[in-house]
Amino acid sequence: MFEVSAPGIKINHLNLKYQHHWLFNQFDLDMPAAQWTCLLGASGVGKSTLLKFLAGLPTGVDIILAEQAIQTSDNQSLRGRISYMSQQDSLMPWLTVLENSLLGFRLRGEVIKPEIRNRALELLERVGLQKAIQLKPSQLSGGMRQRVAIVRTLLEEKPVVLMDEPFSALDVLTRLKLQDLAVELLMGKTVLLVTHDPLEALRLADRICIMSGAPARVSEILTLDIPRPRSLEDQRLLTQQGKLLNLLIRQ
Repeated sequence: MFEVSAPGIKINHLNLKYQHHWLFNQFDLDMPAAQWTCLLGASGVGKSTLLKFLAGLPTGVDIILAEQAIQTSDNQSLRGRISYMSQQDSLMPWLTVLENSLLGFRLRGEVIKPEIRNRALELLERVGLQKAIQLKPSQLSGGMRQRVAIVRTLLEEKPVVLMDEPFSALDVLTRLKLQDLAVELLMGKTVLLVTHDPLEALRLADRICIMSGAPARVSEILTLDIPRPRSLEDQRLLTQQGKLLNLLIRQ
């Protein structure tokens, strides 16, 4: 487990221009420490670009005006403290399921200790891949590949976790089980989750931020204080679902 507490993160006055149009202009976002913040919004509004910017990855934009746009509650850089899961599983075709789950350690040149390997095996079992650890990506379904990517992300043990539609390729029952697993294993971490599924956001998020417009902005924020993960039978969840859907319809 990480030793330093997960930081709160603020994006202040971010400006990004894409194909001569401002994707973000004076964009602000607040991610409280050790909470799940979820981004909802139409495709193309900039949710994935925002995650890449936070992760320090290429965004494909033309202009970035972002001096000191990212602030952390502990005043420390996010460098080396982020685990990022993109929409693509990014599995290496020549590696097995087990090897792909440990890819981050290999890329950093770290020795894979027995306890790390055992942890990977444990997580692969928990996501139902215990019989597939020696298979290559070409032998896996899309949902199986995504489960490997989820395990790889959870193994990183970073205080900040960025996830871009991590459960989208999964069937409904597997999705619910892995949502519960993610809540368990990411307890105490600062999580930013992008999803197109309002129910997923309601099950997992402490704060749901609805992005809209061009340039994009956070147009609505819904705060939930119901313990996570939330049961689908919880009446409070159903009440919030109606409220969230009304907010989305008005965008």
